[in-house]
Amino acid sequence: MDYTERLRAFPLLSGISDEDLRILAGLLKERRTSAGENIITEGESGDEVYVLLEGMVDIIKTTIFGDRFVVATLDANVHCVFGEMAMIDSDKRSATVQAKTDCLTLSITRADFDRFCDEHPKSGVVLLKMISTNLVRNIRTENNNLRLVYQALIEEIETE
Repeated sequence: MDYTERLRAFPLLSGISDEDLRILAGLLKERRTSAGENIITEGESGDEVYVLLEGMVDIIKTTIFGDRFVVATLDANVHCVFGEMAMIDSDKRSATVQAKTDCLTLSITRADFDRFCDEHPKSGVVLLKMISTNLVRNIRTENNNLRLVYQALIEEIETE
């Protein structure tokens, strides 16, 4: 199925030409996931980035004590991308992404992504900016979370 028009709805892909977007869409693999199924599992290796076309997913982290908690819920209506760190490095997955509802995702491997960027450098820059924007947003959120935890720790220490 050709997902070019659906991808065009993603604001971060607006700088990609119609022809390049069609080529990119041809590299993407469709995956349907049932509610409760993991799309990405924390700690495992992975080399794909995902575009969420339908449904909702939970981003789940595991504490050092083995407790799992939802850090975010992503909804396809806001044109989400996840797993983008795999396009930058080969480290293990930093979180589990679990389908909250039945989902439709499209994915691209790092090898196909790299080849696309090499063959379509202008569009590659747009994609790398998209990934960078997502990573920066996540870092800012985590920095804020750390600030809140640090403040709570200080308050706890001061009340003892």
